[in-house]
Parts: sequence; C-alpha cells; structure tokens
Amino acid sequence: MQSALPNISLRTLQVTDWPLFLALHQDPAVQRFIFDIQDEAQIRNRFDNSLLPWTVYAGHFMAEVILSAGQQAVGLIGLQSDWANRQAEVGFMLLPAAQGKGIAAAALQLILARAFSEYGYHKITATVTDGNTASLRLLTRQGFVQEGLLRQNFWLAGRFVDDIRLGLLQSDWLANR
Repeated sequence: MQSALPNISLRTLQVTDWPLFLALHQDPAVQRFIFDIQDEAQIRNRFDNSLLPWTVYAGHFMAEVILSAGQQAVGLIGLQSDWANRQAEVGFMLLPAAQGKGIAAAALQLILARAFSEYGYHKITATVTDGNTASLRLLTRQGFVQEGLLRQNFWLAGRFVDDIRLGLLQSDWLANR
C-alpha cells in the first residue's frame, strides 16, 4: 500500500457535474483504454443514469466525483454492483492534469474502505484493458490480484482487445490495511 497519498475527498455525482462528466468521456487520452468516444446524447444518457439513487441492489453504475485537496473536481470513481454475489466492479477516470499524482490511489482507498466496511462486499473486481499499465500498476499496488485474461474481449478503436480481470477479497484487504 502507498503512503503519503494526497488529501482528496469523494462526493455524490450532481447535475452540475455534467461538464466534468462530458470532458472525461470526450477526452481521447482518458478514454483510450475505456470506450470509443460516444456522441453527446449517449454520454448524457450515461450521465443521467449515474444520477439515479444508488444502493447495492442498483443495476446502474454508482459515480462519485473525486475532489482534489482544493475541492476541484478532477475525476470520477464508482462501483457497478453485483449484490447477489456480494461483488462490485470498480472503475475510475481522471482528467489528464490530475493523473500520476496519487489521486486515483487515494480515491481507490476511499471507495474500497466504503465498499468493504460500509456496504459489506466480499470482493471488488476491476477490468483493465491490456496495455493500460498505469491502471494495472495502481490496482496491484492496492492489493488486487490478476484472476484472468479475457482474450479479445472488448471492441475498442476498431479492434478486439484483451482485458485483464483483477480481484480483491475483503479478507485480503483487511489483512493488508
């Protein structure tokens, strides 16, 4: 686990966060390993779904805004719940200017603490597109273990790409705190 992470906070996504959401989803550097750039209507639909009230039983992605120490919105992090199996998949994205500063690591620690301690998940998973070494390194530093390689699993940038599947058990997270 990393130490001396930046002081950040998370808050629920709000209607006023549309410019941040749109910027993240239209930035080719941010989306390079996530999705092909969608049109604004598709992004707006995703945003509107993310505004819906969320519980562990929800079928939509729970999005939280990552706030820097100066309370500037710099990214998103959240969970896609699979409560029947007491699992959730974590996902995150940061504006390019906020990347490489430990902000994602700090946000991940906050969301993991909530996921395991407050929500009661047994396991948190993550899917990383092959080649996204920064996200893979971040997740493994936080205790995630590679559980599999999904070959040619996702259509991105006009080709099929491999996905690396990682997982972190609550028991391993507790043992490493």
